Amino acid sequence: MKLNKNIKTAVLAVSSLFVFSCSSDDDAPNIDEGGVGALQVKFENGFSNLGNIVLNQTTQTSANGQKHQFSTLKYVVSNITLIKSDGTEFAYHYNDPDKGAFIVNQEDAVGGVVYLDLNEIPQGQYTKMRFGLGINQEAYLLGHDGQAGFWSKATEEGMTWSWAAGYIFTKIEGKYGTESPDTEFMNHTGNMGDVSQNGTPDLYREITLDLPNTAQVTSSIVPSVHILADWNQYLSGETHLTLDASNDMAMGSSQHLVDVTNNLTKMFTVDHVHND
Repeated sequence: MKLNKNIKTAVLAVSSLFVFSCSSDDDAPNIDEGGVGALQVKFENGFSNLGNIVLNQTTQTSANGQKHQFSTLKYVVSNITLIKSDGTEFAYHYNDPDKGAFIVNQEDAVGGVVYLDLNEIPQGQYTKMRFGLGINQEAYLLGHDGQAGFWSKATEEGMTWSWAAGYIFTKIEGKYGTESPDTEFMNHTGNMGDVSQNGTPDLYREITLDLPNTAQVTSSIVPSVHILADWNQYLSGETHLTLDASNDMAMGSSQHLVDVTNNLTKMFTVDHVHND
């Protein structure tokens, strides 16, 4: 009996080691250091981490007691950069809006999510992501020839002013009020051309996010990074804002829109990463 018990214990130990070894091999991604793959970024716009804002329907109450809802919700994302644990960075068409800038438009959401597909990503394990909200000055000052494709797309989407003024970075429109949202508002943020020459604030911001688990880009795995955008930050973020006649039709880079921009940079978090 004791011999049989010892044999059983040994068999179980070997079996456990075999299972552990197999599991470890399965979990280790097959990465070709010289190869490329793809990655998907998903943006889900919501309030207080509850996703899927329904335009003209979803109503939120701000920290200052104002009710508001959105009829238009668009923003420009550019200069996406993927970062490994050792600090190595891969910049996806940095300062090349034609290839590396996107418009996140809530009207395009499928099941509450807007999808961005990135190709030709070096295979590897990524632990952070950085991206720009808007178009930075270096890219804008390339001139029209350096971004004609994205400029045309942005113009079609209503995300530009004149070329001298440049891009609209975020377009927020809807209604607000005390008892109910019944007064129209428009807040369009963006730079006013060459900000150094014009002496105007630079509203371009870069946001760095930690990934809750590693995004594994391989020849067979296309990670999906699911980002939540908490639009409660718009009026109830770092600076509590109140809409009124002085700012409810604001466009450009006024102090109100500087405050809006700074609030919005805090709204992004990565909810999860799928490695499928």
